[in-house]
Amino acid sequence: MAAADRPRGLFVTGTDTGVGKTLVGAALARLLAQRGLKVGVCKPVESGVADPSLPGPDARLLGQAAGCDAPAEIVAPYRLRKPLAPDQAARAEGVRLDLAVIERAAAQLAGSCDFLIVEGAGGLMAPLTGGFLMADLARQLGLPLLIVARHDLGTINHTLLTTFAARQMELPVAGIILNRLPEHPDEAQRNAPHAIASLASADLLASLPEVFGEPMQQVEELANHLQHSPTLPWLLAAIGAQS
Repeated sequence: MAAADRPRGLFVTGTDTGVGKTLVGAALARLLAQRGLKVGVCKPVESGVADPSLPGPDARLLGQAAGCDAPAEIVAPYRLRKPLAPDQAARAEGVRLDLAVIERAAAQLAGSCDFLIVEGAGGLMAPLTGGFLMADLARQLGLPLLIVARHDLGTINHTLLTTFAARQMELPVAGIILNRLPEHPDEAQRNAPHAIASLASADLLASLPEVFGEPMQQVEELANHLQHSPTLPWLLAAIGAQS
């Protein structure tokens, strides 16, 4: 994507699968939309989609949270049935994933929004196609990373590995959000934010609680938590989303 076409935006990645990056991305989209920004969202590749003729649950949630009414082929360029890594699911279904298609979709969104949120699949090292990794897509789109990590034993290692990989690949990192802090955290969960803030080569922008209910209900609750967080000005400044 040409520099002139790049809006303010983020590429949301996770330290692992299942860390809740869709919920965090959707909550951030909801927060920014509520603050008056027109938010575009894109889930370039989603696997495990029951009906690939329609956007999958991740793309739908992002679109609903953002109030993004862009066409399905722009919000969700590739929808795959098998719940596998993108390259494996595409190969099993005879689909060729074309980075140029994804880049055109992002560029089209960029031209019609104030802030663009693109959610990757899995982590930075997840294989995409033909030797390309999810990190290569982030670089191609030219968006800084928002790293979503879990509040759990092992998260310090996973988060530091992700920030190290980003630094080695010269990918800018806007910051880290820790997700799903339980109401009664154990010692490892309590210590993780301080350790990550001290050791990672990126800022810890927020620590989000574990939430329950229907997906959109969880999004609303997380967006409300972000809105009332004392670190909100810092978060908005770090991601370049001051209204």
